[in-house]
Amino acid sequence: MKNLILVSHGHFCHELKKSTEMIMGPQNTIFSVGLETIEGAEEFREKLVTIINKLEGDFLIFADLLGGTPCNVATQLLMAGHHFELYAGMNMPMIIAFLNSQMLDQDIDLRSFAQENIYFVNALLEQKNDEEDEV
Repeated sequence: MKNLILVSHGHFCHELKKSTEMIMGPQNTIFSVGLETIEGAEEFREKLVTIINKLEGDFLIFADLLGGTPCNVATQLLMAGHHFELYAGMNMPMIIAFLNSQMLDQDIDLRSFAQENIYFVNALLEQKNDEEDEV
């Protein structure tokens, strides 16, 4: 089973992990590394590398924001020869899809899944009302 590392500014990654666990139960293959306001890129890198060095096997990293320090540090690790998949723009559906794909031993296009699970609820409600009016 692959491990997953969530990286973000502040506590977003920690809280996203907790919220995911509310739905999926405890997850011992998910790790979170947050960039604190008092830290720079080097301190964050040290924390991330510490987690990576503890992992056995393959892993992925989900980052909060493309171009932000957490994603940039992970990108630098890729460019330095580390091997992992890196996705920016993480959201909860993406994490749940990853977990389900691991449990079912199936491949999934995480990027597409994340995008397809963003909805404008107002439009869905309007569509539902229009369909009810037609009946």
